[in-house]
Order: sequence, then structure tokens, then C-alpha cells
Amino acid sequence: MKIVDAKVVVTSPGRNFVTLKLTTDEGLTGLGDATLNGRELAVVSYLTDHVAPLLVGLDPHRIEDTWQSLYRGAYWRRGPVTMAAIAAVDVALWDIKAQAAGLPLYQLLGGASRERVGTYGHANGRDIPELLDSVRARLAEGYPAVRIQSGIPGLKAVYGVSDTDDAGSQILHQQARPLVEDWDTDAYLRHMPAVFDAVRAEFGAELPLLHDAHHRLTPIQAARLGKDLEPYRPFWLEDCTPAENQEALRLVRRSTTTPLAIGEVFNTVYDYQALITEQLIDYVRSAVTHFGGVTPLRKLFDFAAQYQIKSAVHGPEDISPVGMAAAVHLDLAIHNFGIQEYSGHTPLTQEVFRHSYTFTDGHLHPGEAPGIGVELDEELAAAHPYDPAYLPVNRLHDGTVHDW
Repeated sequence: MKIVDAKVVVTSPGRNFVTLKLTTDEGLTGLGDATLNGRELAVVSYLTDHVAPLLVGLDPHRIEDTWQSLYRGAYWRRGPVTMAAIAAVDVALWDIKAQAAGLPLYQLLGGASRERVGTYGHANGRDIPELLDSVRARLAEGYPAVRIQSGIPGLKAVYGVSDTDDAGSQILHQQARPLVEDWDTDAYLRHMPAVFDAVRAEFGAELPLLHDAHHRLTPIQAARLGKDLEPYRPFWLEDCTPAENQEALRLVRRSTTTPLAIGEVFNTVYDYQALITEQLIDYVRSAVTHFGGVTPLRKLFDFAAQYQIKSAVHGPEDISPVGMAAAVHLDLAIHNFGIQEYSGHTPLTQEVFRHSYTFTDGHLHPGEAPGIGVELDEELAAAHPYDPAYLPVNRLHDGTVHDW
């Protein structure tokens, strides 16, 4: 079997998505997600101009060899653009291999380690009453765990808190120009214990609650927040400090027993080495789409398992159903699965990317279709072209751009 065509499809059925489609001389096609939110066209060029010409003529079954060639052969290694492109190739190759075997991908990864994949959903509100309503909505949808994000008194826009349209749907924070959010760390640190207190008072001690600090704290601030939240027993505190500073987690870990999750902006295992070997975190958060695909992420999870650290694959709206499907197959197969983030997709996105994975009673299952179980409607995708969009940035009261 040989690859005879490599095509990049860009579509925006609510969010911009970049998809690689590989076709073989035996008629099999494989799909891979290469979406990099806010920098999508950089990956499109990387794939179209540099990677696709290398793929034609290759044996699609040689997944490990192809991965190593793309990673090492370019000389310039790592980075989100490179790893998103490699991820798309890797997942598309796994899709083809599993289809050729007539099996769902998880069977090629060792078979199922569980019956279904537990998830958490996102609850947010501009104030605490609105947040409580959002938690109720997530529970009504069946989610067994909920991430809680709240507006902060005195700040007009805060990460994780979306406005809603007249029909009640969230207006996604994806703008033609970056939306500017306010930030005041002291106000945030004062407010979050009250948020947890209100949610616990309303929903009890058993509901797993997660929270994302989105890289905005210094190590000592993160340590303080982790300590202040301990009475509410969070499932985890996510991205409490900027991910580039791994040593920061040593101070946080010494100061609090609140579980820590990090890694959605990590691209390779090298970003995790100290965090895993020193057991500074409890969950690894990388996405299939941004970590180079199924091949390296499976290796990362096996590495983390030696230190009793679990998986928690990143799963926002800007991971396409192709990337989500690959994640769910991996979730089902690995032993040290922790939890899967699942934000769902718009109905139109699910028409463009028809998928066999299902969401029932707060749990995902990849389905039994051969491969990853996703089909791309290219005609419908073409009817929704790329729409320039950026994620928000946050600034302090004096106008300084802030990330910690």
C-alpha cells in the first residue's frame, strides 16, 4: 500500500479547523486534525508546502518510522506548528492502519481498558448565581464532573466566562481582533474561595470540581490559591503557573495538597520530564492534536504511569471531531486514564465531521467503526471557508499585557 495524495482542508463551521486527508492506492483514506487555534494558516502552509510532498509514495503502515522522519528530519524540532502538523499525519496513518485491519483504533492500541470514558464539562457565569445555573445545566446533560469558572467583581471580561446570545448559546471567545480581557490577580485570589464555597453549598461535597487558572499566577500566588481551595477538595487546579517555568511547580507542590494538572500548551515529552519524574503534577493535559499524535501521546502516558500520574487529554471546542475521536480511542485503551475534557461541537461541525463516537450520560465511547470513525463532508466543509479569528489577551488595569 502507498500514499498517493495528501490534501489539506480548512473549514470554519463555527470554529476554524485544519484537516489532513491522506489517500492510498487501495482507496483507503485517513484523517488527521492539525488545528492550531489562532495560528491555523501557519500549520496549513507547513503541511501543504513542506510535509505533504514527503508523504506521497510512502507506506502508510510505517507509522513510527514516518513520525521519526518528520520530527528529526526537519532539523528544527518541537514547537506547536511542527507538532500539530506531525499529529495530523500520525492520526491519519493510524486511521488508515485500523481501517485496513477492519478494527476501531482502540483495538490496535491494546483493546479497551474500560467500558466508557468519563468526562467533565464547563460551567461558567458572570457571577455566582449564573455559575450555579450553569452547573445545573451541565449536570442535566449528564456530566459527572464540572469545571467551574466565574466572573470576578469589578472585571468586565474574564477567561472561561462567555457571553450568551438571545437563544442562550455561548458566544465563543474567537474574534477577528483579539478580545481584551481584564485581569486583577488579587481580586481573583480573593474571589475564588467564595466561588468554591457557593458551589459546594449548593451541590454538596461529592461533585468533582475542577478549576483552570490559565497560567496567570506566580508560584507563590498559585501556592496560596491551592492552599485556600483545600477545604473544598478540588478534583484539580489546572495551569496554575505559566507552563514554561517547570521549576515553579516545586514550590506549589510543597505548599498544597490540591491536585495539579498542566500541559495543554506542551508539545513534547521533554516539556514534562521534571514534572513527571519529580511527581510535581497529578494529570498530564496535552492534546493528541498538539502533541504530535497518538504515537507520542501513548508513550507519554506510559511514562506518566510509572509515577502514578494520570491522563486528562485537552478537549476544547477548537479540537476538531477528528482530534477528539483519536483522543477517545486512546482514553479507552490506556490503563492510567484520568478524565477527558469534553466541550462538544456545534451541530454544523458535527455535520461536516460525521463521527461514530458517542456522548451518553456524561461518558464517551469511540464506537466500533474501523479506523478513528470520522468522515469529512468536503462539500459542506467548502461551504464554510476560513474565518480569521484570534483568542483573547488579558491586560492589567494599567494596560500591561499579562500572562502571570
